[in-house]
Amino acid sequence: MAASGTDRMVVVPKENVHMHRVRNKTSDLLYSIFRYALVIGISFIILYPLFLKISVTFKDKQDIYNPTIYMIPQHFTLDNIKLAAQVMDYLPLLANTLLFVTITTILTAISCALAGYGFARFSFPGSNVLFVLVILTILVPTSTLMVPMYLHFRSFDFMGIIQLFTGRDGINLLNTYWPSIITAATAGGLKAGLFIYIFRQFFKGMPKEIEEAALIDGAGGFRTFARIMLPNAISPLITVILFSFVWQYNDTFYSALFMSESPLISLKVASLPAQANQLIPQLMGFGSNSGMKADPNYVAMIVDTGILLAIAPLIILYLFVQRYFVESIERSGIVG
Repeated sequence: MAASGTDRMVVVPKENVHMHRVRNKTSDLLYSIFRYALVIGISFIILYPLFLKISVTFKDKQDIYNPTIYMIPQHFTLDNIKLAAQVMDYLPLLANTLLFVTITTILTAISCALAGYGFARFSFPGSNVLFVLVILTILVPTSTLMVPMYLHFRSFDFMGIIQLFTGRDGINLLNTYWPSIITAATAGGLKAGLFIYIFRQFFKGMPKEIEEAALIDGAGGFRTFARIMLPNAISPLITVILFSFVWQYNDTFYSALFMSESPLISLKVASLPAQANQLIPQLMGFGSNSGMKADPNYVAMIVDTGILLAIAPLIILYLFVQRYFVESIERSGIVG
């Protein structure tokens, strides 16, 4: 019986199969080379300023005007680190900054988690309008709120109680830590709208049966939140704590607005060039009345070293928590 057209076997020459495989391997290799080249190039652009500051930190003063030196110093020294630490009064400054940032971060995480839980689980008149206003705080530039916030904390008076009983203006909280602590504790601090949104999206996706079981057992709203919902929100908690810590550590807007005279690293870095110009001749033994001026290029080296000292805690923090940070981002409400 003759074979039908559909039953006929098509024989492909071995040379064509081999050429097809070679073509696929070549295209895969070219794609891999392009991908790695792109990643390496972008990484170099991002990390180049950091590498440059690390190189400057360990350069000796005599390497400044050596044209043969680019990234690797010829004379390694730790004098730049010691001098920058003296100019900045680094260790007390770092301890004070970490204490302040830790307190505000914890208060921000707790208050924003409570606000996000309320928006996700409780329905009340005007809740949607309030949540829209929370989202608007993400979109509105903080500089537009500078004047009213400054006036509010210059004469802080909760619900007009002080003026009602004493007839005087409120308490001046400027140049203290209280403005940041109050805003953090009331879910109105730095980037609080974004944090509330993250918690709201997470709590909204949790099964309602968990709450119903807790209510049957006699737990109220706050107890259900503290004992059941919050321990299950580890991923958004890590995300919010890390974001809040880094942003609060680097913040210059609220720090300069409320605490311009406070010993914080973000404020010290902003004034570091002027202080380096003033203090370096004294620290090098020339005296304040000698009239000697520091080499501008050497001052720039000390400033770069001070900036590296300022960001070093964040780099160390990231090296320890990067795995938890990536996992929390994937599991939180930021994606998906």
